[in-house]
Formats: sequence, C-alpha cells, structure tokens
Amino acid sequence: MAEIAPTAVVDRKAELDDSVVIGPYAIVGPHVRVAGGTTVGAHAILDGHLEIGRDCRIFPHAAVGMEPQDVKYHGEPTRLEVGDRTVVREFASLHRATHEGATVVGSDCLIMATAHVAHNCILGHHVILANAANLAGHVTVGDYAIVGGVTPVHQFVRIGAHSMIGGGSRIPQDVAPFTKVAGNPPEAFGINVVGLARRGFTPEAIAALRLAYRIIFRSKLTVPEALARVEREVPTCPEVRALVEFMQSSERGVTR
Repeated sequence: MAEIAPTAVVDRKAELDDSVVIGPYAIVGPHVRVAGGTTVGAHAILDGHLEIGRDCRIFPHAAVGMEPQDVKYHGEPTRLEVGDRTVVREFASLHRATHEGATVVGSDCLIMATAHVAHNCILGHHVILANAANLAGHVTVGDYAIVGGVTPVHQFVRIGAHSMIGGGSRIPQDVAPFTKVAGNPPEAFGINVVGLARRGFTPEAIAALRLAYRIIFRSKLTVPEALARVEREVPTCPEVRALVEFMQSSERGVTR
C-alpha cells in the first residue's frame, strides 16, 4: 500500500503503486495514476487525467495536471503524461491539454523551480527547463534540449533536439537542432559542440554539422539556397539530414 501522509488528501479513485510516497498536505485527484517509486512532496497538487511514470520526484508545491490556461478550454477530459524518472521542482506548473490530445513530458527530464509547461506541449526525453523557463501552448522540445532560466517560448515554436538556449532569452521562432541560441532578440551562436561530444556524437558528425551551420546561418544565403548548398557540399550523415529537414519543415521560421 502506498505511503500517504496523514494530512494528504488522496481521492479513493486515484491509482497509486504500492511504493509511491505522498507527502504532507499533498492533494491527489481521482483520475491520477502514479507508477512505482515516485515521491510527491508536501503541498504538491496532482489533478486531472494525469499519468506519472516510475521513479519520478515531484517536489513541494508543484502543480501537475491542472486545467490549461486557455480561454478555449471548457472542461474537456484532456490529459497530461509524465515519463519515468522525471523531476519536477518546487512551484513548477505542468498543465494538461486543451481540446483533444495530451500534454506530454518525456522520461529523465528536469523541470526546475517555477518553470511552466503549458497545454499541448510535447517534451522529449532528457529535456531541462531551468528556473522560470516558460513554454506557451503547443511548444515542441526535442530530446536533450536545454532551455535557460527566465526564458519565454512563444506558442507553436519548435525547439530542436540537443539545442541549448541561454537564460533570459526570448524565443519567438523555432530553434534548430544541435545549435546554441541566446539573446533578446535571439541569435544563433554555433553548434552545441560540447553537449554533442558529451553525448557520444562522432567528430565526423560534429564537423559536418559545423560546416552545415556555417552555410545555413552565416552565408547570408536564403534558406532554400543555403539548404541546396548543404546538399551539394556537406558530407551526408543522419545529423545533417535532421538539421536540413527541420529547416525545411519550419512554419514560424528558424532563429538565425
């Protein structure tokens, strides 16, 4: 049986694994499912149609699964899904989707204190949102991306995998995978070489990405012209293909 503090309020319909720990004054709603090994801190609130994976840590005063902050929402039973081993720090807020669908936070993510994940966001695995990073609705964040503190991200923006956004930036357009971006207005500042090396990308792949970056972001060509030149001049590898496909599919434009 789950370990529940005497002052916690847990709806009898909530589904908690026997190894879940619920702290003092926490609140757990009737449609919440929590997998084994997860701990929920004091005064945290888990509500709505919410599924939390294994070995997560929900810190005190976090609000997970609350109604979306969206005037188009009218009480539909939408969802929030949180993967395994994800950490949600103090006063962070993760909202479920509006209309149909789900807000999804992957596994092994770190959502730091006061960060916000709005309705219909999709976060991959190993994502880090630093303190007070704020994702508007329908934002997509790729695996291993890092969003610096006090950074607002506009709705429908895509943040590519393995990218890094500096703290205090303002992000109104897509951020290409593998790149570093910072500023207000934001600018791209090269390939995230250190992060890629730490994650085992080969020197050849990193070199190809750096060459593609120089063509796309520093040649002053239009995006179609730059991508055509990349196709001609840069060695083909999965990482460069991912970068090119991201640029081709952007609807909001890419931060350059």
